[in-house]
Amino acid sequence: MRHPALLALCLGTVALTACQKHSDADVNRAIKSVNVIDESNLSDIMLTVADPNEAAAYFLKSSTENPDRIDLRRGLAKSLVRANRPAEAAKVWAAVVTMPEAGPEDRVEYAEALIRSNEWKLAEAELNKVPPTHETFLRYRLEAMVADSNRNWKKADSFYEIATGLTTKPAGVYNNWGFSKLTRGDFTSAERLFLDALTYDPGMFTAKNNLVLSRGAQRKYDLPVIQITQVERAQLLHTMGLAAVKNGDVRIGKGLLQEAVDTHPQHFDEAVRALAALDNNVTN
Repeated sequence: MRHPALLALCLGTVALTACQKHSDADVNRAIKSVNVIDESNLSDIMLTVADPNEAAAYFLKSSTENPDRIDLRRGLAKSLVRANRPAEAAKVWAAVVTMPEAGPEDRVEYAEALIRSNEWKLAEAELNKVPPTHETFLRYRLEAMVADSNRNWKKADSFYEIATGLTTKPAGVYNNWGFSKLTRGDFTSAERLFLDALTYDPGMFTAKNNLVLSRGAQRKYDLPVIQITQVERAQLLHTMGLAAVKNGDVRIGKGLLQEAVDTHPQHFDEAVRALAALDNNVTN
C-alpha cells in the first residue's frame, strides 16, 4: 500500500536537497568570481604602487601555489624588474615564454629583462623570434637599443623614429636617441633630440644634463632656455664647467664652476672639489 503523504514528503526532501546543492554551487561560483576580481585588483596594485620587493614576494607565493597561472608569473617577472632584479626577472620570463598562453609581448618583456641584465646578444636573439607583425612601442625601443649596441646607426635611427610614433610619452626615447647621437659625435642632432625630450617632459633632469653636454661639446657655454630649479642650474653649470675644462677652455671652466658654487642654495661639494683640483694643477 502506498503512502502518498510519505511519498510527497520524500520527494520534497529530494527536491530540497537538490535545490540546496544547486544553491551552494551558485554561492561558491559567486564567491570565486569575487575572489578573482579582488585578486585582479590586488595584482594591479602590486604592479603599480606597491613596494617592488613586496610585490615580488606576493607574486612568488601566488605563482608557487598556482604554477599554471601565467598572469601570476608575469606579475612576478615585472615586479622583479621594478625591484631592479633583472637577472631574476629574466629567468621567470624564460619560463613564461614556454607556457601555452604566452604571446609575442612576453618575449619582448623577456628581451627587456635581458638588456637590463647586460645580456645584449641573448636579448637580440629573443627579439629576432618576435613576429614582424607585432609592432609595439616597447619592441621598437628595444630594437633601437640593440642596434645602438651593435653600432648599426642607420637601423637604430629607424627604430627610434618608429618608437616615438607609437607612444604619447616619447621623452625617454628622444633622450636615448639623443645620447646615441652624442656618442657618435653628432652633437647638433643630439642637442635637438634632448630638446625634443624636454618638450614632452620638462622635468627630465637626465635630458637637461645631456643637453648641456651636447652644447658643451660644441663649445656653447651658455645655459639653454629651459625650465630649471636653482639646484638644477647649479648642477648644470657644474656639468658645463667640466665640459669646458675637458675642451681645454680652463679659464671658462673655472668661471662656470665658481658660478655653480655661488648659485647652489647649499654647499656644492662637487663643484668646490673640482675648483680645488684645478687650482692645485695650476699651482703644481
